[in-house]
Amino acid sequence: MKIKNIVLYIAVLLMFGLIGYGYLWYKNTFSPNTRFDAEEAFVHIPTNSTYNDAKMILTAYIDDIESFDKLANQLGYSSQVFSGRFLLKKDMSNYHIYKALRQNIPVRLVINNQENLAQFTDFLSNHLEPDAESFYQAFTHQGFMDEHEFTAENVFVGFMPDTHEFYWNTTPIEVRNKIVKEYTKFWSQERLQQAEKLGLSPQEVMILASVVQKESAKVDERPKVAGVYLNRLNKGMLLQADPTVIYAKKLTTNDFDQIIKRVYFKDLTIDSPYNTYKYLGLPPGPIAMPDISSVNAVLSPEKHDYIYFCADPDQPGYHAFARNAQEHNQNRAKYIAWLEKNNIE
Repeated sequence: MKIKNIVLYIAVLLMFGLIGYGYLWYKNTFSPNTRFDAEEAFVHIPTNSTYNDAKMILTAYIDDIESFDKLANQLGYSSQVFSGRFLLKKDMSNYHIYKALRQNIPVRLVINNQENLAQFTDFLSNHLEPDAESFYQAFTHQGFMDEHEFTAENVFVGFMPDTHEFYWNTTPIEVRNKIVKEYTKFWSQERLQQAEKLGLSPQEVMILASVVQKESAKVDERPKVAGVYLNRLNKGMLLQADPTVIYAKKLTTNDFDQIIKRVYFKDLTIDSPYNTYKYLGLPPGPIAMPDISSVNAVLSPEKHDYIYFCADPDQPGYHAFARNAQEHNQNRAKYIAWLEKNNIE
């Protein structure tokens, strides 16, 4: 009888011990263990991070890092850290944090409104892991440029406005190839034939489209503006596009953050191949990242005999067009008077 009691007593102790252990394990595994107030937070684990690296990063997001450490060792996370961008939600348990650290969440990037390659690489480095220099090196790699008939000056035409998803730790080459794939796809046989009829290469179309886009924010006016520039090119005239002067000024001063509302005569003397008041033909590269409406405006320009235009104060955002210098000077005088009246410098 005594032996039976002892066995029973031991069994009861083991049972309670297992229950206690199970309770502690459950509490350690499934109790809330985050330390941020927002509903969610993104955690970035750099490429080649060790477990200690990851744990230091996670300390800012996890309340009891020691309890997570125990589970991480049990589940093997400590020996197989994933790099990337991970989504943690408020009050997640250690187990759900572990699961979240196995799901790399892509970054959704809306690519537009970039003025040059350096600005674009800065933009990418602000949202993805690689630094701007790594992106720049990938985009200007000689083999890549030769393959797509780009130059260091016009390679930026290969990166068109679009929305892409990338993993945060995607390599610069993978980012480059995915974006330029859309550029290649855009240039269908029909568009190539349209460019050929205009006597322009795809790269030249993109460069002119960037000028058209900077010249007019009105999509419905862009084919008309494109028609003016093409008329000038066909007549062997200087393009004389104010946006190229603005770009040249920003480039020579190395300040693309400055806001320039007005072009002065002194600006027209800036010695830069981007200054189309000084140099004949198109600038050597785009002055912005043109969207499809601007590219299509160049490929399907409005047919007319206008060769001049300037801003129209009677139609904000639009331009007044002229067939000769006399008409243009009248339009220009009207616009300058409006600028002076409104103290716009």
